[in-house]
Amino acid sequence: MHTAEDILNMKGREIICVPPETPLHAALETMVACKIGALLVGTYDDIRGIWTERDFMRNSLENGFDAETTKIGDVMNPHVFKVPHDHDKNRLLDAFHHNKLRYMVVEKHGRNVGLIAISDVIMACLAEKTEDYHRLFQSMKCGAFICESNGTLIDANPALLSMLGYRDKNQFMDRNFAACLTCIPEDGKVQDVLAAHGDRVSDHAIDFIASDGSIVPGLITSHTLRDIHGGIKGFEGIVVDESSRKSMERELRKAHDVLNNVIQSSPNVIIAADIKGTIIIWNKAAEETLGYTSEEAIGRLHIAKIYPEGIARNIMALMRGPEYGGKGRLRSFPMVFVKKDGGTVQVKLSASIITNEQDQAIASVGIFVDFEEQLDMARRLKHTQNLLLQSEKLAAMGRLTSLIAHEVNNPLYGIINTLELLKTEVPEENRKRKVLDMALTETERLSDMLRKMLSFARPDPEDRQMTDINRLVDEIITLHRKQFIEKNIRIKTRFEKGLPLVQASKNQLRQVFLNMITNARDAMPEGGMLEIGTAKKAETLEIRIKDTGVGISDENMDKIFDTFFTTKDDVKGVGHGLSICYTFIKDHGGDIRVESEVNKGTVFTIILPIPKKKEKETNHDAP
Repeated sequence: MHTAEDILNMKGREIICVPPETPLHAALETMVACKIGALLVGTYDDIRGIWTERDFMRNSLENGFDAETTKIGDVMNPHVFKVPHDHDKNRLLDAFHHNKLRYMVVEKHGRNVGLIAISDVIMACLAEKTEDYHRLFQSMKCGAFICESNGTLIDANPALLSMLGYRDKNQFMDRNFAACLTCIPEDGKVQDVLAAHGDRVSDHAIDFIASDGSIVPGLITSHTLRDIHGGIKGFEGIVVDESSRKSMERELRKAHDVLNNVIQSSPNVIIAADIKGTIIIWNKAAEETLGYTSEEAIGRLHIAKIYPEGIARNIMALMRGPEYGGKGRLRSFPMVFVKKDGGTVQVKLSASIITNEQDQAIASVGIFVDFEEQLDMARRLKHTQNLLLQSEKLAAMGRLTSLIAHEVNNPLYGIINTLELLKTEVPEENRKRKVLDMALTETERLSDMLRKMLSFARPDPEDRQMTDINRLVDEIITLHRKQFIEKNIRIKTRFEKGLPLVQASKNQLRQVFLNMITNARDAMPEGGMLEIGTAKKAETLEIRIKDTGVGISDENMDKIFDTFFTTKDDVKGVGHGLSICYTFIKDHGGDIRVESEVNKGTVFTIILPIPKKKEKETNHDAP
């Protein structure tokens, strides 16, 4: 019987503690790095609470939640339950159930030695049950047999041999199973009795013939084995007395309940279907996601009903091929499932084919995870990119407007001055004086319109405030992370701690960083590495963005900050992104340096001045 300490040894993981002041973002990174689902808050000797991935998901739904600023000590569960290291699995399960917990701390000789989850205990139970099943056939007190449809014995356990008085197993196996049953005539067949009541015979009274010819009464429970075409392949069964049968039934029911609890408690949808496509497993998550109850689905609903038309056969074909996880498997395959109300849900499906001893497919099982949240993030990212594109177009319009207004304004002032001089030479009572006044009025109106155009082209600068560069860059990376993963681009960050804050427009800097990171992504169509780092250099801050993309040719290097210059297609830009970035950084008193080599990559270094104050605001924690 496994104890809490045994289960911890099987896990092979050490207890992980973090201080209460740890930000949730850093705590989540620790969990991902350590591949664990829960952290203890405090120290090994002073545990103040526990925080899990489920807690993070619940916190994320709260209005105003910020994983960067929220401390783990503010949202942890302060109720920590401890159990002795020598508690067996049954007592552990009782403790989890009674206290309604998912994690407990294991204590040994007054020291905290590990963190144990209810899933760990359940997995230990399943492993122990698997070993039990093998021992069951060999050591159970009731007899067990497997035979072919013609009665040829395939296997028999020691209890059956002992029950019928055979010391030599080979002697028993040389006999036909029909010869052991009194109810079958000499020319009869086993299937005439075992298949007479259908595929399953339960507690059927049969007299057995022992090796010495004596009669041994018993109860037989057998099962008909059929091939994929429904033909009888053979039989398997057990021979027990009344008390033995009930005892084994209880054990099997217990194992079934544990496995069923695991399936029903899973937050992910778990569905299984037999070889004909009829649903045989439908857990609670499937009910909640797809709308069908277990009563409506199990044994009644065909698996094709939850797929779009014609897709079910394609999925089975993919599982039988080696392309998506190996033969008989399908891993993280994007799919659309159809709900009871006709709506759809986008998921990632992992499935496998279940086979029998003859490697024949008998069922299929699938687990799928809803990833609507990731898709929503991708849609929001696309919206942000569209806004950036519109910003580029507006910037182009502003520059064009400024150019036109500037070029027209100079000759316009000459015309106004000329008209003013002509007025002095024409008397007021002269009819031509009225025409001059009208021309001068219209010219001044045109001049006023040009001033308004210049005002549009050069709006007042945005309010600037003390800005945390590390946090601003990290927000942009978080926004793009999913898209970079999909494009096989790895992201490596090096944020220097304790960077001073800078006086800047957050919106303008956000547009600069977003444009730079987007350019880096587009420069690596086949994937690569994106490195982003920050550092303090004397009286300036440097933000370094390095990609391993296609690079910039020497002939284009001097043009990249020019208005309307672009190497992208018409869909992606109009040639104002870097021009606007350069203008914004220059307006902040900074500069942008570029280093590039064709087919090896590009490095953009953004330089921003540090405010010259006696007491500077400082950010002490990198994201």
